[in-house]
Amino acid sequence: MGLIGPGRVGGTLLDQLRAAQPRLARHLGLLLELRGVAASRRMWLDCDDPELNGRHGGAQIWRPTDLDAFLAHLRGTEGGPVMLIDCSASEAVAARYADWLAEGVHVVTPNKLAASGPLERWQAIARASAQGGGRLRYEATVCAGLPVVQTLRDLIDTGDELYTVEGMCSGTLAWLFNHFDGTRPFSSLLREAHALGYTEPDPRADLSGLDVARKLVILAREAGWPLSLEDVQVESLVPEALAALAPEAFMQQLEALDAPMAARLAQARAAGGVLRHVAHLDREGRASVKLAVLPASHTFAHARGTDNVVQFTTRRYCDNPLTVQGPGAGPEVTAAGVFADLLRIAEALEPRP
Repeated sequence: MGLIGPGRVGGTLLDQLRAAQPRLARHLGLLLELRGVAASRRMWLDCDDPELNGRHGGAQIWRPTDLDAFLAHLRGTEGGPVMLIDCSASEAVAARYADWLAEGVHVVTPNKLAASGPLERWQAIARASAQGGGRLRYEATVCAGLPVVQTLRDLIDTGDELYTVEGMCSGTLAWLFNHFDGTRPFSSLLREAHALGYTEPDPRADLSGLDVARKLVILAREAGWPLSLEDVQVESLVPEALAALAPEAFMQQLEALDAPMAARLAQARAAGGVLRHVAHLDREGRASVKLAVLPASHTFAHARGTDNVVQFTTRRYCDNPLTVQGPGAGPEVTAAGVFADLLRIAEALEPRP
C-alpha cells in the first residue's frame, strides 16, 4: 500500500492502520504493508526508512514527490496486489485514477474530485476499472464513514429503482443548524465549529454548498444518472461581499452573516418549522442544495450534532424511505470509512497469506 496525502484524514488513517495491523494479521491472516507515503512536495519510502510503518511523519530520509516513481516502488519485484490510498484533495491525483486502474492498481479514496468531476473522465475511470481489474472504492466521499454509497450500490445491484435522494450531507452545516436557535449569533457558532475542526480551513468551502453538491453528483452517478456539477442548483450562504476576501479577512468579518441568518431563522419559526441544509435529487434530474424550512416533525429536524442523514426513496422503499444516519464530520470517522473500503478490497483478493 501507498498513501497519498498524509493530512488530517490521511494521518489519522495511518494511525488506525498501525493499531490494527497486528490484529488483522493474527485473526484474518491479512498482511497490510505500507511501502510509502507521499505529500504534495515530498515522499517517504520504506526502502529509505525501514521503520516507515511506525513513524511516517518522522521518517529520516525523504525524496521529492514523483508519483510514477512512487508507484514503481510500491509495485516492487514481487508482483503482488498494489493499492493506492488517495487522501489528498488534489485534482492532479484524481486525474490519474483511470491510468492506475487500467494497470490493475486498486484505488481507495475520500477525494470527491474524481467521482464528481467531468462526466467523461468519470466514465473513463469506470471503464478502466472494469477492463483493467483495478478496484475503486470511494465510500468516504459521501457522509464520511457512513455506508451511504454502499447502501445505494446494494439497492441498485439487487434490482431496486431509485426515485429520490434527500439528505443532510454536511456534518459542518448539520452541526451549525442543529445549534442555531437564536440564543447565539450565527458567527459565534461558526467560529466554534471552526475551532472544533468541523469546518474546512476556509469555512466558505462548507457554506458555499459546493461540497454537498459534489456528494449529490456522486450518488446520482452511482445510480446510473449522468448528473454533472453544473446541473445542481446551489444556494451559497456566503454573502457576495465576503466571497472574494482572503481567508483571514473573511474570518474577521463573520458578523456580516448574523443579520441574514437571523432573518431566515425568524421566517422558519413563523412557519412553525426549522432551518436545515438539504440536498435533493429526483429521477427527472432535478438537483438542488439549499437552506430549507422543514416541518418540526421531519426526520431532519431531530438530527443531532454533526449527524448526516440520507433518505433513499425507491420502488421497494416508496412509503417509508430507507434512512442512513450518523456522524458525518471529523477525521476519525472519515478515516474509518476509508479503512473499511481498504479492507473490502484486501479481503477480496486471493490468495491471502
